[in-house]
Amino acid sequence: MLSAISHILTAFGLSSASGLNAYIPLLIVALGARFTGWITLTAPFDLLANEWVIGALIVLLVIEIIVDKIPAADSLNDAIQTFVRPAAGAILFAAGTNAIQLHPVLAAILGLVLAFGVHAVKATARPVVTASTGGLGNAFVSVAEDVVATGVTLIALLLPALIGVLIALLVLWGVRRALRPKRASA
Repeated sequence: MLSAISHILTAFGLSSASGLNAYIPLLIVALGARFTGWITLTAPFDLLANEWVIGALIVLLVIEIIVDKIPAADSLNDAIQTFVRPAAGAILFAAGTNAIQLHPVLAAILGLVLAFGVHAVKATARPVVTASTGGLGNAFVSVAEDVVATGVTLIALLLPALIGVLIALLVLWGVRRALRPKRASA
């Protein structure tokens, strides 16, 4: 039971991180499965640990990191990533829960929805950052997103219980925000 919860929390963290940057969690999982004993991928997800897949993920990550720092190019990248990030989230959620026999279609849908939700917030906020900073803030926001994606991925893999705490805090924040009385505009 505890192992199943741990797998689900890991899957939630990995899918959410992929909404910010698809390639960071995919690459960390692939490298972890290939070179360490702390990630075991079952078929068909073990294909992520293939050296050609890892090489492709590295190339795609480098492209993503560069393009995401450039105003206007980042918006085009976000449009393209609207399909990539949810797919990565679906793969990571399914891979993370495959060991506990969660139905793969359900797992993929959950991962897709989580990653798309995070991506939608990011893609909506980025044009606001561009407009309000004249594009100067894009690189800083992009670096912060990459750091958060990396941190969440590592936490999901190493301390999945902390993902549960983060989810609880986000839900609490959302409930408090929803229940807060609206201020009258003057």
